[in-house]
Amino acid sequence: MRISTLIGTSVASAAAAALGSVVTKSAVQTWYPTLRKPAFTPPNWVFPVAWTTLYADVAVTSAATIDRLDDAGDDSGRRAYLGALGANLALNAGWTWVYFGAHRLGAASVVAGALAVSSADLARRTAQVDARSGAALAAYPAWCAFATVLSTSTWWLNRDR
Repeated sequence: MRISTLIGTSVASAAAAALGSVVTKSAVQTWYPTLRKPAFTPPNWVFPVAWTTLYADVAVTSAATIDRLDDAGDDSGRRAYLGALGANLALNAGWTWVYFGAHRLGAASVVAGALAVSSADLARRTAQVDARSGAALAAYPAWCAFATVLSTSTWWLNRDR
């Protein structure tokens, strides 16, 4: 893996995280505690640990995939992968703004579902290029699917608001 590619995917992942964190901190301290949440909601400290780990995973596995596609001379595959990665990171940051910024729980559940599908697609694309990198990325769509269930359950419990 080329360091320049890893820097690029790391910057893209960090940008998505930073964009999301703009609205998260104040909402987690004020609005989020007022919501009714399902019994399976993890403690608050789990979320930054999970997301930091997943963003790093996306950066590393994507860099390895992009470089393999580049080394194989697969320009169309590389462009398609970069598009899928960009869309995924946009959905990731977008969910945070819809959920924590706009407090639109129903809409956030839809975005979370789209993010889960996008994450599964990114893991599939990664696995097609390198099975080990695809396996390493498998936790990402699994977490996004869990987040979709959590987001939808929270919306359901608070639909009267």
